[in-house]
Amino acid sequence: MSAQENYNISSGDKHVDEEQSNQDEFIDVNEVGEEVYHDEAQAPPPEDEDADDMDEDEDHEHETLEIDMSNNSWSYFDKHEDSVFTIFAHPKLPMVLTGGGDNAAYLWTTHSQPPKFVGEIAGHGESVISGGFTKDGKYLITADMNGLVQVFKATKGGEKWNKFGELNEVGEVLFVTVHPELNYFAFGANDGSIWVYQIDEESKQLVQVMSGFSHTLECNGAVFIPGKDENDLTLVSISEDGTVVNWNCFTGAVNYKLQPHDDFKGVESPWVTIKDHGHVIAVGGRDGQLSIINNDTGKILTSVKTLDNVEDVAELSIEALCWCRNKNINLLAVGLVSGDVLLFDTQQWRLRKNLKVDDAITKLEFIDDTPFLVGSSMNGKIYKWDARTGEESFVGVGHNMGILDFAILENGKKLATAGDEGVSLLFVTE
Repeated sequence: MSAQENYNISSGDKHVDEEQSNQDEFIDVNEVGEEVYHDEAQAPPPEDEDADDMDEDEDHEHETLEIDMSNNSWSYFDKHEDSVFTIFAHPKLPMVLTGGGDNAAYLWTTHSQPPKFVGEIAGHGESVISGGFTKDGKYLITADMNGLVQVFKATKGGEKWNKFGELNEVGEVLFVTVHPELNYFAFGANDGSIWVYQIDEESKQLVQVMSGFSHTLECNGAVFIPGKDENDLTLVSISEDGTVVNWNCFTGAVNYKLQPHDDFKGVESPWVTIKDHGHVIAVGGRDGQLSIINNDTGKILTSVKTLDNVEDVAELSIEALCWCRNKNINLLAVGLVSGDVLLFDTQQWRLRKNLKVDDAITKLEFIDDTPFLVGSSMNGKIYKWDARTGEESFVGVGHNMGILDFAILENGKKLATAGDEGVSLLFVTE
């Protein structure tokens, strides 16, 4: 059964078709590329129409309308009633899940225009902020800010999702990470704890594998390290307290723990982002510190202070990390609140390029093993760059608030966004 056939379901949410009269208001990809201003001061002022007949409020509304009309999206999903915090794609079907500040999580299709509503993940009583699908696409995990973690199992080829189990171990979940190969997932909490569970198909239960309490402040992120076999389950977690911990999940033992004063030479960086690549791990700090760790040995290979001389220390925070998986391109992309996208040569750890955006970077991700890098920003735009040259190959516009998350679809041909204003947009990049 094809994906198209699989989704012959009626939409639970009626979307208003875009009127033909609005078509002329929309600009194409090439026009967008020409009209991206990295410095807002360089942008031309809005046209002053009937200024004498408008008061300040009306003029402000007019300007907002003009921004809204700059939209090159292919389609949209607007069922959320508050900010969309997270979006992630099913590994095999043309479908995504979005979670928002309205305590709701929705499944919807990405191959139809407009999207078809698949269903709601009910049960959350607070903002849905994280989750993921297992590699085989059979299971879905969602988590909210009240500490509730829910797991659902697909039936009817993904048309229906039945509740498999739930957990409520902590006061607030900060993130969920799903094992890249096996049916395990981990979540970190605001009390510094890290939890690992198995989705056990035989017992039809969620089985606790590990709970770790080595961090003293918020556990902000973690990655599973692919092992040699199913007997090797390793997780590396980071914390606001400046520690990095490598766990043997099956025993709960700490393989190594990196401390600020002993291992990071007195630099106490509140770690907020982590990404692995082979046996090397990158961690990024709220203070702009970037450290590269050999995961096999726990040795710190290099540390870099990414930015200096900023007006506000909050601009230093490293919000996004992504390794290029192309074997011939040795790059690590680093995104900061300052709007800087730094491309580091991973052989010599020299800065190759700085792609400057006019607002905070929220996420970076390379498309498969290509040199093309996708990045989202609080300026409401999503970018696609050629990391070899730094050139923009696509800019998606249409949000009037920041983009908090995105998902890469169809090998980069489409992008799906999570908007702070409560709307998700679908962009065709090619």
